[in-house]
Amino acid sequence: MDLFRMLGGGARFDKKRFKEDIEVFQPKAASTGLNADAEAALATELDFFKNKKPATKKAPVAKKPVKKSKSDSSESGSDDDDEDDSGESSGEDQTHEGDDESQDEDSDEEDSEDDQEEDEEESIGFDSTEQLSLFRSHLKIKVYGTDIPNPFRSFSGLAKQYKLEPYLERNILASGFKKPTPIQMQAIPIILHGRDVMAMAPTGSGKTMAFVLPILHDLKGPEKVGYRAVIISPTRELATQIFNQIKKLSVGRKFKICMLTKATAATQGQAPHLRQKYDILISTPLRLVHAIQQEKMELGHVRHLILDEADKLLEQGFLEQTDEIFAACSHPSLQKSLFSATLPSGVEALASTFMRSPIRIVIGSKNAATETINQKLVYCGSEEGKLIAIRQLIQGGLKPPVLIFVQSIERAKELFHELIYDGIHVDVIHSERTKAQRDKIVESFRQGKVWVLIATELMARGVDFKGVNLVINYDFPQTVQSYIHRIGRTGRAGRSGEAVTYFTNEDQTYLKSIVNVMRESGCEVADWMLAMKKPSKNEKKNLRKMPLGRSTINTMSSYDKKKIAHKRDMIANSKKRKANGGAPGPANGTDKKKKVAPVKSS
Repeated sequence: MDLFRMLGGGARFDKKRFKEDIEVFQPKAASTGLNADAEAALATELDFFKNKKPATKKAPVAKKPVKKSKSDSSESGSDDDDEDDSGESSGEDQTHEGDDESQDEDSDEEDSEDDQEEDEEESIGFDSTEQLSLFRSHLKIKVYGTDIPNPFRSFSGLAKQYKLEPYLERNILASGFKKPTPIQMQAIPIILHGRDVMAMAPTGSGKTMAFVLPILHDLKGPEKVGYRAVIISPTRELATQIFNQIKKLSVGRKFKICMLTKATAATQGQAPHLRQKYDILISTPLRLVHAIQQEKMELGHVRHLILDEADKLLEQGFLEQTDEIFAACSHPSLQKSLFSATLPSGVEALASTFMRSPIRIVIGSKNAATETINQKLVYCGSEEGKLIAIRQLIQGGLKPPVLIFVQSIERAKELFHELIYDGIHVDVIHSERTKAQRDKIVESFRQGKVWVLIATELMARGVDFKGVNLVINYDFPQTVQSYIHRIGRTGRAGRSGEAVTYFTNEDQTYLKSIVNVMRESGCEVADWMLAMKKPSKNEKKNLRKMPLGRSTINTMSSYDKKKIAHKRDMIANSKKRKANGGAPGPANGTDKKKKVAPVKSS
């Protein structure tokens, strides 16, 4: 052994002397073009070129860290892509040798790092009124009122400014909210400042989050004093959706949240000292009014009253119930908030009578749908033509899920019985179906088991179906507000969607109102439609009160209809003869002729 060591002892290489030659063959870290501050903030997962000194221990690397110049300019990630293509970096090989899961994690962390950097930039306030005006103008935020709080630009900035509880910050991220929407940016600060607000924003723009977050922040935690926040919605389906949203955002706080149903109303019928103390109440107006009238509800401690889909709740059918709820909420510091996708001028004037110096918010254009919806008008001529058109659409290939709106329960049933044999998974939902049936249908639609759902106005407001690709207005909507809410079931949260509205000769009088909405939403409209005459106020009023009379939805021929009517008359005459003792006579024959004759002339 010693002999071999001695023989090898003379074969030495002077590394100091040949240092420059060694460095030629040493792998060097490619320049990232980052300055010292950027390097310090660079995430480990994004440090493909190993320029950042690790804070914790890493796997041993053969490379020697190379010092970087502080004068390097800051560039975008496109430079990194160019160097990845050249294959100069061993860090690139390490990244791409991982499995798909690790790549997904890297991309997620890259997105979160980008969001964090943006949040840091956006947490800075506005330097001038001009900057604030430009910000609002860019996001199409219009505000009207006095002493209006400034909007925030990121959730991290909101948390710093208003000192949000950590559980709220966690739940915001866990719920998938990365950036606030325009309505959230402006409405949340207004509510946090204790101001009354009337907010109008497009469907699917995050209005629920805009009032749930400030309520939870203001309530701070559970208390045993009774209801402190009441949220009213026009339908049970929307109330259920709001309830689920509050449950998600309140994780970490033991708030007692009550959705008023028959079961919960029964428990509230106990003696006052035995009733469970809830913090937040979600209900439809009629059920809450019944509970108030039966003295099952004490709303004297309510500090927040929110009307979701306020234009519907302030219509004639709901107005008396809404007034009674307002009267029951007797706290002197009651804060009122109204949210909807549409707020007609009459509703705004009515709301101003019971609100204190309200701030009005309008996102986008008034009475316009979101720009992500491609709206179309299809002329069908008659009711038979509408059924032919929808069958052609189905045969051409539908991309589910699809919502079809009709004007009545009877027509929903008729269309369902026509489409059920067309080879598609179709179902129908309306107010005559039980709660269990409606819940099951909605869940099946969400899961993709039902491709096409036929609905009345029940499903037109507020209910959030993720990824509805197509909305069909089989029956022409009675109001502009109804149209906006119907088509608002698609194109939600930035997704694209399509809305098709069928119209017949009878609907042409009211076509211009829908054309105006399409134009305001940025859709292409034919010149002849823009030149159409507007419907008069009386015509609009009559349509709003009573829908147009329409023929039955079926594809039966006139001959078959006459044949069925003739058979029905024969059975009726036979029963009459039996009731008269079966004695034939001229009267029976005469009656028979009289009954058959109108059928032949029809």
